[in-house]
Amino acid sequence: MPSEEPDVADEWLYQLRVDLADDAASAAWAGADHAGLAPLRTILAAHDAALVCQYDAFAGYCAEAERNGIERYPLYAWTKAVIADPAKQAKYVKSFSIHVAGEEVYAKEKAEALEAALGPLVGKGVVTRLAKHDTDPANSPQMPEKYRSRS
Repeated sequence: MPSEEPDVADEWLYQLRVDLADDAASAAWAGADHAGLAPLRTILAAHDAALVCQYDAFAGYCAEAERNGIERYPLYAWTKAVIADPAKQAKYVKSFSIHVAGEEVYAKEKAEALEAALGPLVGKGVVTRLAKHDTDPANSPQMPEKYRSRS
Protein backbone atom coordinates (compact mmCIF):
# COMPACT_ATOMS: atom_id res chain seq x y z
CA MET A 1 0.00 0.00 0.00
CA PRO A 2 1.50 3.40 -0.93
CA SER A 3 2.48 5.72 1.87
CA GLU A 4 0.14 8.62 2.58
CA GLU A 5 3.02 10.72 3.91
CA PRO A 6 4.42 13.40 1.60
CA ASP A 7 7.80 12.77 0.06
CA VAL A 8 10.41 14.76 1.99
CA ALA A 9 11.91 15.89 -1.34
CA ASP A 10 8.65 17.76 -2.01
CA GLU A 11 9.44 19.93 1.01
CA TRP A 12 12.73 21.30 -0.34
CA LEU A 13 12.73 24.76 -1.79
CA TYR A 14 14.66 25.69 -4.91
CA GLN A 15 16.63 28.50 -6.48
CA LEU A 16 17.73 28.95 -10.05
CA ARG A 17 21.00 30.63 -10.95
CA VAL A 18 22.26 31.86 -14.28
CA ASP A 19 25.71 32.83 -15.44
CA LEU A 20 25.81 35.54 -18.08
CA ALA A 21 28.30 36.45 -20.79
CA ASP A 22 30.66 39.27 -19.80
CA ASP A 23 28.94 42.20 -21.52
CA ALA A 24 25.45 41.07 -20.51
CA ALA A 25 26.59 40.47 -16.94
CA SER A 26 28.07 43.97 -16.72
CA ALA A 27 24.82 45.48 -17.96
CA ALA A 28 22.67 43.32 -15.67
CA TRP A 29 24.87 44.14 -12.68
CA ALA A 30 24.59 47.86 -13.42
CA GLY A 31 20.87 47.68 -14.22
CA ALA A 32 21.63 49.00 -17.69
CA ASP A 33 19.94 48.25 -20.99
CA HIS A 34 21.41 45.51 -23.12
CA ALA A 35 19.56 44.17 -26.16
CA GLY A 36 20.63 40.61 -25.43
CA LEU A 37 19.01 40.71 -21.99
CA ALA A 38 15.52 41.46 -23.36
CA PRO A 39 14.41 37.81 -23.75
CA LEU A 40 15.71 36.99 -20.27
CA ARG A 41 13.96 40.00 -18.74
CA THR A 42 10.70 39.09 -20.51
CA ILE A 43 10.77 35.58 -19.04
CA LEU A 44 11.66 36.85 -15.59
CA ALA A 45 8.81 39.37 -15.66
CA ALA A 46 6.33 36.65 -16.66
CA HIS A 47 7.39 34.66 -13.58
CA ASP A 48 7.53 37.63 -11.17
CA ALA A 49 11.26 37.00 -10.95
CA ALA A 50 14.37 39.14 -10.69
CA LEU A 51 18.12 38.71 -11.02
CA VAL A 52 20.30 39.20 -7.95
CA CYS A 53 24.04 39.36 -8.51
CA GLN A 54 25.80 36.71 -6.41
CA TYR A 55 28.65 39.11 -5.65
CA ASP A 56 26.16 41.68 -4.33
CA ALA A 57 24.42 39.01 -2.25
CA PHE A 58 27.75 37.97 -0.73
CA ALA A 59 28.77 41.57 -0.08
CA GLY A 60 25.36 42.25 1.49
CA TYR A 61 25.76 39.25 3.80
CA CYS A 62 29.16 40.54 4.93
CA ALA A 63 27.85 44.07 5.48
CA GLU A 64 24.94 42.72 7.54
CA ALA A 65 27.32 40.58 9.60
CA GLU A 66 29.59 43.55 10.23
CA ARG A 67 26.61 45.63 11.41
CA ASN A 68 25.20 42.91 13.67
CA GLY A 69 28.30 41.07 14.90
CA ILE A 70 30.21 38.61 12.75
CA GLU A 71 30.10 35.95 15.46
CA ARG A 72 26.41 35.43 14.61
CA TYR A 73 27.19 34.74 10.94
CA PRO A 74 28.89 31.38 10.47
CA LEU A 75 29.71 31.96 6.80
CA TYR A 76 31.22 35.41 7.33
CA ALA A 77 34.94 34.53 7.12
CA TRP A 78 34.47 32.36 4.05
CA THR A 79 32.19 34.88 2.31
CA LYS A 80 34.53 37.78 3.09
CA ALA A 81 37.45 35.82 1.64
CA VAL A 82 35.46 35.07 -1.52
CA ILE A 83 34.56 38.70 -2.23
CA ALA A 84 38.12 39.85 -1.47
CA ASP A 85 39.60 37.46 -4.06
CA PRO A 86 39.76 39.19 -7.49
CA ALA A 87 39.38 35.91 -9.40
CA LYS A 88 36.31 34.93 -7.42
CA GLN A 89 34.89 38.44 -7.71
CA ALA A 90 35.21 38.16 -11.49
CA LYS A 91 33.29 34.88 -11.34
CA TYR A 92 30.51 36.05 -9.04
CA VAL A 93 29.75 39.34 -10.82
CA LYS A 94 28.66 37.17 -13.78
CA SER A 95 26.54 34.83 -11.64
CA PHE A 96 22.98 35.75 -10.69
CA SER A 97 20.49 34.02 -8.46
CA ILE A 98 16.88 34.33 -9.50
CA HIS A 99 14.43 35.43 -6.84
CA VAL A 100 10.72 34.77 -7.41
CA ALA A 101 8.12 37.09 -5.87
CA GLY A 102 10.89 38.55 -3.72
CA GLU A 103 11.86 35.14 -2.30
CA GLU A 104 15.38 33.68 -2.49
CA VAL A 105 14.03 30.11 -2.57
CA TYR A 106 10.67 28.90 -3.82
CA ALA A 107 8.48 25.87 -4.51
CA LYS A 108 9.64 23.17 -6.91
CA GLU A 109 6.80 23.93 -9.32
CA LYS A 110 7.87 27.56 -9.69
CA ALA A 111 11.50 26.55 -10.17
CA GLU A 112 10.64 23.96 -12.80
CA ALA A 113 8.39 26.32 -14.75
CA LEU A 114 11.06 29.00 -14.75
CA GLU A 115 13.76 26.48 -15.64
CA ALA A 116 11.70 25.28 -18.63
CA ALA A 117 11.20 28.84 -19.83
CA LEU A 118 14.87 29.79 -19.44
CA GLY A 119 16.34 26.59 -20.88
CA PRO A 120 16.14 27.69 -24.53
CA LEU A 121 18.26 30.78 -23.75
CA VAL A 122 21.27 28.78 -22.54
CA GLY A 123 24.20 28.83 -24.93
CA LYS A 124 22.62 31.41 -27.25
CA GLY A 125 25.08 34.20 -26.40
CA VAL A 126 23.81 35.76 -23.16
CA VAL A 127 22.97 32.97 -20.71
CA THR A 128 26.00 30.72 -20.48
CA ARG A 129 24.77 28.43 -17.69
CA LEU A 130 21.56 27.62 -15.85
CA ALA A 131 21.55 25.65 -12.59
CA LYS A 132 18.88 24.61 -10.12
CA HIS A 133 19.78 24.30 -6.44
CA ASP A 134 17.70 22.96 -3.58
CA THR A 135 17.70 23.46 0.18
CA ASP A 136 18.52 19.82 0.96
CA PRO A 137 21.58 20.13 3.25
CA ALA A 138 23.07 17.01 1.67
CA ASN A 139 23.37 18.92 -1.61
CA SER A 140 25.01 22.01 -0.15
CA PRO A 141 28.73 22.41 -0.69
CA GLN A 142 30.69 22.62 2.52
CA MET A 143 32.95 25.55 3.20
CA PRO A 144 36.67 24.78 3.43
CA GLU A 145 37.83 23.54 6.84
CA LYS A 146 40.01 26.63 7.41
CA TYR A 147 36.86 28.79 7.59
CA ARG A 148 34.88 26.61 9.98
CA SER A 149 34.70 27.94 13.50
CA ARG A 150 36.62 26.05 16.13
CA SER A 151 34.30 25.60 19.10
